[in-house]
Amino acid sequence: SGDDPDTRLINEIGTYAPSEVVANLPVSSFARTADFIIGRTGAMIADKQAGRFDYEEAAERVRAQFADSVREETFRDREMIRALGALLSYIADMQKRDISYIKELHIYREGQYMDLDVNTRRNLELTETMRSKEKRGSLLWVLDKTRTSPGARLLRQWVEHPLLNVARITKRQSAVEELYGQFLLREQMGELLSNVLDMERLITRIVYGSANGRDLRAIASTAAVLPEMRQLLEGCSSDEFRRIYAELDTLEDLRTLIETAILPDPPLLIRDGGIIAAGYNQELDYQRSVRDNGKEWVERLEAREREATGIKTLRVGYNNVFGYYIEVTKSLIGQVPDRYIRKQTLANCERYVTPELKELEQTILGASDKIKAMEYDLFQLVRAQVAENSARVQRTAALLAQIDVYVSLATVAAKEKYVCPVVDMSDKVDIRDGRHPVVEQFVRDSYFVPNDTLLDTGDNRVMLITGPNMAGKSTYMRQTALIVLLAQIGSFVPAAEAHIGIVDKIFTRVGASDDLASGQSTFMLEMNEVAYILKNATSKSLIIYDEVGRGTSTYDGMSIARAIVEYTNSRRIGAKTLFATHYHELTVMEQEYRGIVNYNIAAKKRGDSITFLRKIVRGSTDDSYGIEVAKLAGLPGSVTRRAHEVLRALEATAPKNKVEQMDFDALQEYNSPAVPSEMMDKLEALDVETLTPIEALNFLYELKKTLKGSLNR
Repeated sequence: SGDDPDTRLINEIGTYAPSEVVANLPVSSFARTADFIIGRTGAMIADKQAGRFDYEEAAERVRAQFADSVREETFRDREMIRALGALLSYIADMQKRDISYIKELHIYREGQYMDLDVNTRRNLELTETMRSKEKRGSLLWVLDKTRTSPGARLLRQWVEHPLLNVARITKRQSAVEELYGQFLLREQMGELLSNVLDMERLITRIVYGSANGRDLRAIASTAAVLPEMRQLLEGCSSDEFRRIYAELDTLEDLRTLIETAILPDPPLLIRDGGIIAAGYNQELDYQRSVRDNGKEWVERLEAREREATGIKTLRVGYNNVFGYYIEVTKSLIGQVPDRYIRKQTLANCERYVTPELKELEQTILGASDKIKAMEYDLFQLVRAQVAENSARVQRTAALLAQIDVYVSLATVAAKEKYVCPVVDMSDKVDIRDGRHPVVEQFVRDSYFVPNDTLLDTGDNRVMLITGPNMAGKSTYMRQTALIVLLAQIGSFVPAAEAHIGIVDKIFTRVGASDDLASGQSTFMLEMNEVAYILKNATSKSLIIYDEVGRGTSTYDGMSIARAIVEYTNSRRIGAKTLFATHYHELTVMEQEYRGIVNYNIAAKKRGDSITFLRKIVRGSTDDSYGIEVAKLAGLPGSVTRRAHEVLRALEATAPKNKVEQMDFDALQEYNSPAVPSEMMDKLEALDVETLTPIEALNFLYELKKTLKGSLNR
């Protein structure tokens, strides 16, 4: 990769948005990355952890943790082993609990997934919007119809890691296609998934020993849907669903254990009893019968004592201070036998105990305490038994998440009329009637205008798109990138037809950056981003440039824009590129270079009003429509009328595309003598042909202010 390690690290961290970062160095030694981590992800940095990164200790930890799944050659990558060992050490110390349940290790390297830098993720609004940082309005928001939390997490992972392997993409497509064509199967799977709880999180709590009875019952209730899910999978023919069917463990033994041992609606606290079901443990059942029959035993003893003493009002009572006692009214204490031991004297009665009553009390009250202790011990044993099977539960949870994602993608594809794209290793991106998956959600009441895209590494390397703002250039370019990305996660795409050759990286240079707090100018940031693209793009990449060069003077901006197009189109890169610009002069490049093709946004003009048709058509635009855009934006009529006057005067005196030959003498005669000479100087220096809309608006504002001042004088 051509970029520096800091940038690569930032891009990687931006993908995962971690909560904590463990570093072997002090923060001061990686300040740029640390600023990004704290500012963009809000993560905590545990720095100066060098002691955890010792290779020998790390390797020992990794071997102990992943004994079954790590090959010996993995240990040749010393830096990875050091980092992995440090992470395990940190987790173990922070959690203060056994982490042996972490048994699976998945290793991936650069080149396994599509490369998406931080700016591209933000500009394409993959998981959150640029403005509000909300999920609503992002690509993930459109795709996410998942029913489970693990499914939602997995879908996010897929969106952030598009594949580069055609075989894997095709397998995913086949699974989506199978569900796409079977509404009933989709609905049945969705219904079952609605009853699936977050087993990934539940098993973590179980292994940590913090799970209660309800958590165990949640595992059982999820396991209850597995046989039916497996039955549905049995009839599927795609490779993915056949694999999931073969691997799906229905966890019937764990379900039986939990349902036999744990009551259906156990209390939150595990030390208070009421958790273990009747019939699970013989001794526990006996103790419960002692506790539950205690009342009858007391009643029988009371009846015997009344008969033995002849005291008909004798009563056996209970309180928390004295426990069980025999109560006799004072008028009858003469009939009390010697075996009664006085315990308490009250105003109207005396209270006594007998050895038999104390023994009964011990049996009954001891049973309650024994029951609580026994239930707690039995619960811990059941929980430990489930924890021993954590790898099975995690694997099942992962397979259910995959099913959930496929159901979600198929549901969206069917509802939104997406199609299955052809994905191969060609250099072509050929889309017919493509749509923006997110924007079309917000224009339900009107027709979203679909557009075609044809890019390759031959005659159609660079689409040079001209046309005003508000016409739909940015939407069009982003939709092309999103369709490519959707195709490479294995999803169907919003188009009538699509043929996508694998794209290794997507780059975007769109609009002003929000990093102005760093003290750099917008133009400097723009050039940094362009430099990053030019260093890292390959002929397999897709690049989006939106209005490059606006942040500097007109001629500088146009020169830079042209040089960037030439470099991107050349053999040094030769990437598939969408380049939107206000610089109409660049359209001559179509005749000068193979691979550059002019496109524009079609518009319909009637008098001074304009309607953008939002259709991308071949050829360059013949008008900038800058004043019409200003009018649509709500600029006062007097300003836009004056702008038209100035524009007509300039057009009348200058040949097209030859600004240097413009005759400003005619303009001097046309203008009112009231126009101050300094304003005329500025008008003479004005380059109308390459003026951007914002520069035109600023100039008009200044012109109006100057004219108003001169008239007032």
